[in-house]
Amino acid sequence: MSPDVRISNTGRWSLAGLVVVLALVVAIWPRGGDESDAPGHSDVMGGNTAASAVERAPGDTDAALAGPRAAAALQPCPTPAPGAAGAGPLAGIELGCLADGSRVDVGAALAGKPALVNFWAYWCGPCAKELPALDEYARRAGDAVTVLTVHQDPKEGNALAALAEYGVHLPGVQDGAGRIATAVGAPKVLPVTALIRADGTVAAVLPQPFDSADEIAAAVSEYLGVAT
Repeated sequence: MSPDVRISNTGRWSLAGLVVVLALVVAIWPRGGDESDAPGHSDVMGGNTAASAVERAPGDTDAALAGPRAAAALQPCPTPAPGAAGAGPLAGIELGCLADGSRVDVGAALAGKPALVNFWAYWCGPCAKELPALDEYARRAGDAVTVLTVHQDPKEGNALAALAEYGVHLPGVQDGAGRIATAVGAPKVLPVTALIRADGTVAAVLPQPFDSADEIAAAVSEYLGVAT
C-alpha cells in the first residue's frame, strides 16, 4: 500500500473521531429556555429550576433597586408577633423583603397563623398567570391566612419590574439561593405553593399552577382546614 493511501486512511479515521466527539458535545449541550438569562436552569412545567448560590445579584444594590421598589409598590412583609419564634423547617431563615430590602426572619414572621408560600421567578410564564389569582385570593383571605411570595432567581430588579407589570402587590422575599424551597422540600419546578400550618409544619407542597382564587381557596381548605 502506498504512503498516500495510508495517509488518506489515517485522515478518514481522524475525521470519524471528530464527528463522534461533536456528536457527544451536541448531546449534552443545554436545550430549551433562555440559558443566557437564567444560567444553570432547566425548563420544567413552563418554568426553570433555581440553581444559584446567591440570594440576589451583585448589581441589585439597595440604591439600584430604589426606583423599581417604588414602582412595584409592594405590601410590607409580615413581621413577627411580640415573642414569636419560628418553628418547623422555616425557623431561622432570614431573607430580604422585596418591598424595602429589610431583613425578615421568615419562620418567626409566619408563626402562629396558617400561611401560603408561593415560589416564582420573573422568567416563569405560568407564574405570571398565577400571581394575579394569588393576589385576588390574598384580598379574599384577609387576616385568616398569611400569603408570602418567594422570588427564586438572584435578579431581584427583574422581579420588581415583573410585579409592577403584573399589577401584583403581594408581600414577598428575595431568595435566589432557594433556601426556603430546600427547607420545605419543594421540587425544582415553578410555580410551587407550600401550605404551612400555624405551628410551622408543612401541610402540603403543591407543584402546580393555580388558575383562579377559587382553586387556591379549595387547596387551602383541603390542606389547612381554613375556609376563605
